[in-house]
Amino acid sequence: MFRGAVRRQEKVEEDTYHLIDNRQDILTHPRRRGQIHILTIDPVLATDLCERIGSDRRLKRYALICPRATEVRRALEEVEMMAQETISSRVIIFDVRRVTLPRLRRSFNAIVGYNRRDFNKLCYSICIGDGPVNLFQDGHVVDLFVPYLASQRVDFHPAVFFFDPFLHYEPSEIQLQALDDEFVISDAIPRRWAPYFRRETTKVGAVRQFFRAVDKDEETRKKRLRLLRHLYKKRLAEQFPGKEEQFKALLSRRGIQLASEKMNLYPLYFEDWVHDLMRKARRNALPKN
Repeated sequence: MFRGAVRRQEKVEEDTYHLIDNRQDILTHPRRRGQIHILTIDPVLATDLCERIGSDRRLKRYALICPRATEVRRALEEVEMMAQETISSRVIIFDVRRVTLPRLRRSFNAIVGYNRRDFNKLCYSICIGDGPVNLFQDGHVVDLFVPYLASQRVDFHPAVFFFDPFLHYEPSEIQLQALDDEFVISDAIPRRWAPYFRRETTKVGAVRQFFRAVDKDEETRKKRLRLLRHLYKKRLAEQFPGKEEQFKALLSRRGIQLASEKMNLYPLYFEDWVHDLMRKARRNALPKN
């Protein structure tokens, strides 16, 4: 009789322990602040993201946390050190293109682990990538994006994925490097974009600076954004003939629907997405009446 009472008591204590453990989940971080983490080792992309977000009046009150180093190895060290700090941010931006992801994978795995329970509730992730490697070699089939986007969802749980055409290099355009070479991210525009610019030596940084036009007046910024949108539309029509109606949505804020996945074009409506996700994360963190 005594032993049975002890067992019943142990069972009650065990059940009570599990209830308390579920309510105090250490993987949930409700005290997040108005911060945005930008996780990339590419100084050109980092500059574009920081200046776009920083120049938007709706986002000026938010703190931007981003690697400051311009050398890849130092930037990678910064990302590694800030991994656990991401639990205090409401938006986390991942650079997931194939040239940088292998070097960032370990840090990204840790960051996703720290934030997994809060994604799409208390914090949101945005992925910026270059799409499938064989995009322009298998009959120009846009459905190649479906398994690619699905893999990003499994790994990073993004609220939105942005495809950046200026990050996508065909295999023949990728410069091979020896194992002992210092890793350098190419700053040349993809070869297929060269005909659209006056000089073939145009750099990606110069293209981004021209189109974001943060040092220009509002009318000039809007004009250049329309120019970029027109350039994307023209390029898509050339690359995927007969799919103009399908890609009409890709040029809008809602993006394109591909099976169960969605995709947007960077940087179209990028600041709008950041603003909306920051507000949504804040609302979700407020105590419910």
